[in-house]
Amino acid sequence: MNCLKMEENAQKWLQGALNDPIAKILLKTSNLTKIQLETLLIDILAENYTNKPLNYEEKGRLRLTKAAVSRGSFNRTVAQAKKNVTESIYTILLLGYLGVIQSTSLAPYQEVSNKLQKYTTAYKTLSEGPEDISTQLRMINLIREEIATALEQLAKPKAVIDL
Repeated sequence: MNCLKMEENAQKWLQGALNDPIAKILLKTSNLTKIQLETLLIDILAENYTNKPLNYEEKGRLRLTKAAVSRGSFNRTVAQAKKNVTESIYTILLLGYLGVIQSTSLAPYQEVSNKLQKYTTAYKTLSEGPEDISTQLRMINLIREEIATALEQLAKPKAVIDL
């Protein structure tokens, strides 16, 4: 596969990931910007997708914006995204350590996490099983709607304050 075709395929995958309805809901209440998420995904997943090591200039070309992205800008955005992810994890650890978050108060989040896993599995196995595709699609849409509703409820400030 030529380089241009790999870039197009990687960008197509990236576009799909960023336009996924559940990803949009999760991103809206995360502490990552859309650009940070896009850049982090490129940094982490691009080499797996293209099956070759990429330098930062090549990774910069995978960005969905058509404007040129300098290596320094790409590196800064990746660093900001990684810092935000790390800080989020440490925030959860700190609140658990201080007793603000108990495992029982995380139960709704664990339920959504389980539904996300079920959704991902169902989506990956689409048309692999004996069921017809229309039945599988209805099931996937139902799970997606349940997840979207649950995530919107959990994203409300009151849900977080009442941990």
